[in-house]
Amino acid sequence: MKRLRWQLTLIVLTMIAVTTVLVLQQPSVKVLVSQPESGGVYSEALIGQISRLNPLLDWNNEADRTVNRLLYSTLFYFDDRGFPRPDLAESWGVSPEGDIYNVTLRADARWHDGTPVTSDDVLFTIDLLRNGASLFPADVQELWRKVNVQKLDDHNLKFTLPEPFAPFLDYLTFGILPRHLLGTISPQDLANAEFNLHPVGSGPFAFEQFLIENGVIRGVALKRFDPYYRSRPYLERVVFRTYENAAAALEAFRQGEVLGISQITPDILEQALAEPKLAIYSTRLPQLTLVLLNLNNPQVPFFQNAKVRKALLLAINRDFLIQKALHGQGILADSPILPASWAYYDGIEHFTYQPEEAENILRQEGYVIAAGDTVRAREGERLAFTLLYPDDPVHAEVARLLVADWKRMGVSVTAQAMPARELIEAHLSPRDYQAALIDLDFSRTPDPDPYPFWHQSEISGGQNYSGWDNRSASEYLEQARVNTDLGLRQRLYRNFQILFQKELPALLLYYPVYTCGISRQIQNVQIPPLYEPRDRLMYLSEWSLNTRRVLMEISPTATP
Repeated sequence: MKRLRWQLTLIVLTMIAVTTVLVLQQPSVKVLVSQPESGGVYSEALIGQISRLNPLLDWNNEADRTVNRLLYSTLFYFDDRGFPRPDLAESWGVSPEGDIYNVTLRADARWHDGTPVTSDDVLFTIDLLRNGASLFPADVQELWRKVNVQKLDDHNLKFTLPEPFAPFLDYLTFGILPRHLLGTISPQDLANAEFNLHPVGSGPFAFEQFLIENGVIRGVALKRFDPYYRSRPYLERVVFRTYENAAAALEAFRQGEVLGISQITPDILEQALAEPKLAIYSTRLPQLTLVLLNLNNPQVPFFQNAKVRKALLLAINRDFLIQKALHGQGILADSPILPASWAYYDGIEHFTYQPEEAENILRQEGYVIAAGDTVRAREGERLAFTLLYPDDPVHAEVARLLVADWKRMGVSVTAQAMPARELIEAHLSPRDYQAALIDLDFSRTPDPDPYPFWHQSEISGGQNYSGWDNRSASEYLEQARVNTDLGLRQRLYRNFQILFQKELPALLLYYPVYTCGISRQIQNVQIPPLYEPRDRLMYLSEWSLNTRRVLMEISPTATP
């Protein structure tokens, strides 16, 4: 045995020696690889009109918001999964109770005029928010009136909330304004300040000049801000040109005026796809289209039956609906939480088009079609209801397809169009409806927080328009809203989504898709899931127009 062990040892040592010699004798491999290089100008066609380049005044102007994303910094931004990431903030901490947030600012952040960014700038901007100088919604302004903000020193701030609120970081994504340039201007005069046309921010690009044609602003040129505190973009300049619509933007691309189109709308999608030099990128919008069912309307008592609600969902050919009504620009929806979000749970039940199963469920629940009739009924209770929808071509087509699918199941639906505002104010708010086709918009709120739409407390006077009264679901939402432990919040939202799929208080249809076009000359383009359209520029610092070929040496790896 001793001799055998010694022989085995010699064999192993010999194999190691031979392998080492072979590896050392193999020459390293040199390959040519492309690497991004600094320089170049990216030009993009924006739909709309540039007005005022001030982050407190751009709430309703998508063109302004797009430009401001590159000009201004925020305390935090959210990545493609909705996780908060520090921007001007270097670090932050939250008290165990979840009602105090301490934020430390970066010491190396500078305004485009070279002045350091400090806590005074943050306090100044928040004061403008509180004093009504911004165009932010009233509820956002009211929140800031309730939050106590204390300057600890030039780079440390303390935020004290009236109560724990886990989505608070959503409200720290506003652009910061320079106090040293605007401090003498009253809140009432901010909208007309000269600063709005000569902006100074602290973002990756600085204002260079407006593009003026016949006395009208037709675009803006930005230049790279080299002292920027985060990774320096490869692009040297970014130019935005404005156009009235997507068709004009596409024509500008064809004429070589721009290298990108901010949005490819359905009316030009087919033409854009045919452009060989244009790469098309599609991604999820922060919206959800669904059919709300009034669970407390005595005129439609069958909506209170979860099995009937399931049958109504299984009867909808949602794949065909997306292709027909949206030209394929939609993603099948299975959760009230957006896919790609950190809170989305992919393990929930995913429903498909199953008309036979839908028919079986309705039959088992006692809803049958009597001789000489076309509508299912049970003891005189007919499966018939009115579906309200916004009066526009897309929703009209969706409603038409829904009515047709349900008709095949023996369910009679009358579709009624009306202006979107009237639908909400005259029908959803007072709960004066049977069913409604609507869009939920989660723009600028990366934290999922489904509380407003599905919690019990929102049934009367809130946004729980369906009247879903489920105590377990409400408890999950309550706890997820006050706990800052991300792992716990994920578990709570997972439980909520499982329960939602079991109960189906609303019929989820699709998440709309946003599409843009970028020249194939631009390299390293990534378009993440959006929490607002300007998020398409989230990774613009990695885009490049110039590349260089370099030799990279790769050493071979021995395989035992």
